[in-house]
Amino acid sequence: MQRAPHHRSRTRRRLTVGLAAGALAASLLGTAAASAEPAQERGAAALALPSPPGGANVKVLVYYGSADEESPTVDAGIEAVETIGRTGPLAKRFKTVATDDASVFTNANRLGTFNAVVFLTGPGDVLDPEQEAGLEAYVEAGGGFVGIHDAARTEPYSDWYTGLVGARPAAGSPAAVQQATVEVGDRVNPATRNLPLEWKRADTWFNWEANPTGAVHTVASVRESTYKPGEGAAGTEDHPVSWCRDYDGGRSFYTAMGGTAASFAETDFRAHLRGALEWTSRLTRADCKATIDANYQAERITAPNQPGQQDQIGEPHGLTVAPDGKVLSIGRGGGTATDPVVTDWNDPNVGKGTGRIYVWDPKTEKVSVAASLTVFGNRGGGDELNKTEEGLLGITLDPQYESNGWVYVYWSPHSQIDRDTQMGKRRISRFTMDLATGRIDTASEKVLLQWPMQIHSCCHAGGGMAFDSKGNLYVGVGDNNSSLYSDGYSGNNPEPNYKGVSFADARRTAGNTNNLNGKILRIHPEDDGTYTLPAGNLFTGKETAEGGGKTRGEIYAMGVRNPARLSIDKKTDVLYVGWVGPDAGEPSTTWGPAKYDTFAVITHASNRGWPYCMGNKQPYRDRNLPDPDKPLGWYDCDHLKNESPNNDGLVGIPPAEANNIWYSPQGGAPDYPRGDDGVPVYDPDQATYRLPWLKGGGQATMDGPVYRFDPTYKSSVKWPQYWDGKWFVADFYDATNPRHAVTMDPANQGEGGLPVHADSLRKIIPVGDGGIRNLMDWKFAPDGSLYVLDYGRGFFNSDSESALWRVTYTGGAPTPAAKDLVGKGA
Repeated sequence: MQRAPHHRSRTRRRLTVGLAAGALAASLLGTAAASAEPAQERGAAALALPSPPGGANVKVLVYYGSADEESPTVDAGIEAVETIGRTGPLAKRFKTVATDDASVFTNANRLGTFNAVVFLTGPGDVLDPEQEAGLEAYVEAGGGFVGIHDAARTEPYSDWYTGLVGARPAAGSPAAVQQATVEVGDRVNPATRNLPLEWKRADTWFNWEANPTGAVHTVASVRESTYKPGEGAAGTEDHPVSWCRDYDGGRSFYTAMGGTAASFAETDFRAHLRGALEWTSRLTRADCKATIDANYQAERITAPNQPGQQDQIGEPHGLTVAPDGKVLSIGRGGGTATDPVVTDWNDPNVGKGTGRIYVWDPKTEKVSVAASLTVFGNRGGGDELNKTEEGLLGITLDPQYESNGWVYVYWSPHSQIDRDTQMGKRRISRFTMDLATGRIDTASEKVLLQWPMQIHSCCHAGGGMAFDSKGNLYVGVGDNNSSLYSDGYSGNNPEPNYKGVSFADARRTAGNTNNLNGKILRIHPEDDGTYTLPAGNLFTGKETAEGGGKTRGEIYAMGVRNPARLSIDKKTDVLYVGWVGPDAGEPSTTWGPAKYDTFAVITHASNRGWPYCMGNKQPYRDRNLPDPDKPLGWYDCDHLKNESPNNDGLVGIPPAEANNIWYSPQGGAPDYPRGDDGVPVYDPDQATYRLPWLKGGGQATMDGPVYRFDPTYKSSVKWPQYWDGKWFVADFYDATNPRHAVTMDPANQGEGGLPVHADSLRKIIPVGDGGIRNLMDWKFAPDGSLYVLDYGRGFFNSDSESALWRVTYTGGAPTPAAKDLVGKGA
């Protein structure tokens, strides 16, 4: 290592004429001045630097100039950079030169020899205008920059430098050293890929004047709930601590960590710095563009329907993408605003609608209608004794679709309703697509499975469908019960019925081991149109307990309310599901938790809790005849019994298991202290919100895919590798609701582990007017682009806003360019 002598009394930068003394004081305290330094003050002649600077014999400059006393971290920081440079693989080593002499930035012959510059500076002005112009020229030539901790408080009058570091610390940031948990969201960046998912460490933690996430690529964030962030905390937003981006021709990496000398002795922190130095020095490539909002384009690709028709899109309810890139989407069955709606049960056409299968072809950019099915599912709006959510609800393609053209749908045929008993049938059917014409002959139908559901009352129909790698078909089936008769809580009122069939007791459906509603079904379709049962479902259907005949072997998971969307991770075969919760706006000390919409990673056959328990096994209160308004005991989530008079399955049912994400109008993952009996207090004043980045209100989960990056697929629009393995979760609504990609820990995700990190997608998949306001389904295509359905405005019809969208990545390849790598590269 070379280290130039200290120059504690070196000539300070001359202040711009007219700079107020107060602004100077603000700069020394680390707050930004109201305006940047005038351009003419920085207007020095550009240095003649090689592009990119530095050569194969990699050198890193550590600049530790200070406007006041030298930072106590300088010696430790220099020693850490030097050690990093002379250890590790030979091809990744470099020489370190340290100085506090800022004249290096005006010496082209010297500055041009460095591959990267590290700022271990303190707050305030450390460069005069000519020196700052030299740093700017260095970056413009393709140089690399690493800023550590107080480097974000350096050069407070420079807009250009603010852009280089990415953000400025807020006044009042806590000064004390505190232990905190860092969420390492980027699992591929060289600075973070070898770090723990949850990195516990002590440091000083800045708050930010403006959160840079979305303008920079954040690689790590600090979890505010693990320390005292003080005034200016991010609150519900993410709190970035390390980020990078390509900037003004060069590469910039900044970490707010390193505020203590002890930081630089940490093995993990040195690994963090090593990756940052390798990228900025051009020893390796990295994608520092993957989460920058401007690098994504969201485009509506279907036109509005022609007046009075549904030729482009029906009432959107699901989509799937074929291997050739064609998108098949379904219209549930509601008509246009002018279509007739029959609600009278005496009329043979009551509830009759048309469910359609649409095909969007990316080559022609045109939509065609592949098939139309006559469904029960069009009674318009109104209360739950009028409207219906049945119809054409789910679609997926056979694993061998390219050769057999088989399309599977989950739907409710109008031909199967009984108007007297107000019962209908739900059905899983297979149809055959003519791959040459893009048309489905409805006479090709093979009915795999059909079962009854009551249609006297709405709601909760489900619709998610997906195959795993073994050819097993998963189908999400809603519980189809009214929410009106249990105050919006458990949905366990046994009393309301129509001709002997309960329509407000989810223990008859979701909580019943002998009923297919309120379940995730798993079957193995056979070529002849039948199905077999795979091993490992929750039941075999042959259980002899309690006299036998009280289970269904198709059930993989029970205790779900409205699983409208589900997905299978194509790498791991793990099931991901979201379901809509009940309607109570607040928790009740009498009845239990508020409405929780829920997402779960389901790694094994299980009971997810509804209508007994929600979230992380938070119980409801039991009800029963003769007085359902009288609260009985709390459910025991670990020892559940279905004692409903409407239950024809087992009384002793599997225990409820904890789910991964739940949210209410109050916030994300509400949790409460529990009494000696294990029951939460359900007092809002005592609630802890374990996932502060999400919140509900009006809420309806829309589970999304786990993205898998395919490095072999040549595509200019595919989402980057950063997103690989992240689980996409969203809500139908776009107010304060989730629209995120979350990072799970595989070690605990199957036991209800919370997300480790969450990336907001609210600007990438745009919300608000002109955006995707009502997200109904989303799937990645083989080319790595994302297709999203916007339901439209209102309900039970399609309108001018109903549309299929496509979201593509436009940020380009990782940097630096392969030709600019030094040494052997990576």
